[in-house]
Amino acid sequence: MSVFKDGLLAGKVAFITGGSSGINLGIAQRFAAAGAKVAINGRKVEKLEAAVKTMTDTGATARGYAADVRNHEALSAAIAQAAAELGPIDILVCGAAGNFPAPALGMSSNGFRAVLEIDTLGTFHAMQAAFEHLTKPGASIINISAPQAYQPMPMQAHVCAAKAGVDMLTRVLALEWGGAGVRVNGISPGPIEGTEGMDRLAPGEAGKEKVRSALPLQRMGTTDDIANLALFLCSDAASFITGTVLSCDGGQSLIGGASLTAALMS
Repeated sequence: MSVFKDGLLAGKVAFITGGSSGINLGIAQRFAAAGAKVAINGRKVEKLEAAVKTMTDTGATARGYAADVRNHEALSAAIAQAAAELGPIDILVCGAAGNFPAPALGMSSNGFRAVLEIDTLGTFHAMQAAFEHLTKPGASIINISAPQAYQPMPMQAHVCAAKAGVDMLTRVLALEWGGAGVRVNGISPGPIEGTEGMDRLAPGEAGKEKVRSALPLQRMGTTDDIANLALFLCSDAASFITGTVLSCDGGQSLIGGASLTAALMS
């Protein structure tokens, strides 16, 4: 449910990587409901088509563009095509991510590299490729981070490293692109129900109940929680906010990643 007025993003164009599922699809759907023309990116055409249909069935303008964010050339072509078909990009959401629980000694080099390439390199690729197509001044970039960027968490060495890189990219590009009128911010979601990542980290209802009990707000977040924050960050209400990573985590940052892991393992 949106807490913002209808038509807040009317006339805007948004491009969202990883937009065919989870948090990023929730953001895409919220942007579409707010009047934006939405382009979503992912690797699998079938998932993109299904996600696009959830928006076009409501009368929104939405299109899917298949490309792997690890492939700079393919992603650049997808972004250029979206800009040619829908118009200059007002909002870029870099949300493509990978995750799996594994101890550092039990993780392959390829597994570690894959998460770095999807999360950190993929975010860099999307930002760099989109820059020439951004509305300047006035564009807003939102990078999806995670509490692992600043909270060490067992079984998550790869994600901690990758998301720390994403957060620093957010700050550096906010400095470099501020003069062009491009704002760059991040969102750090806590445990969000109904997402693939949460199902891996806290499988089953018993695991999810342990997460809820450990959080100060005693509930897991929803994709709506993240979508509402994304909508705020790309709106005029946030026009003087850049280089900031905002937590939307139910208080997870107050208890620490190790405490949450301990609750899961209890």
